[in-house]
Amino acid sequence: MEKIIKKIAEIRSRKGFSYENMAHDLDLSTSAYRKIETGETKLTVERLVDISRILETPLNELLDTDSQKNFNQENKDSAHGFQGFNDNIFNEYSEVSKKLIDVYEQQIKDLKEEIEQLKNK
Repeated sequence: MEKIIKKIAEIRSRKGFSYENMAHDLDLSTSAYRKIETGETKLTVERLVDISRILETPLNELLDTDSQKNFNQENKDSAHGFQGFNDNIFNEYSEVSKKLIDVYEQQIKDLKEEIEQLKNK
């Protein structure tokens, strides 16, 4: 989670957003947002989705899930090479991925209900 928070702070800073900007867009106090970036407050998946939207940055960039970065390759003197999946990265992000799927499924359900309500008007 520390890596994700660091990435958020980096992108926020690069885009010129202040704590105040982020707090306002997230409907939080500035100190509440600052606590997210300092790790004092736990970052929820829902909040992560909101931050991704505000920063106009895909979730996979915030989560740093580029497949090229998830593999390690090691070549020894006479070896042909080894390439294996980094289990730490997988385990770290599998829980987040599951929660993101749940969030997206709920959003889809809500949008379908809204469509039905609009059709019935």
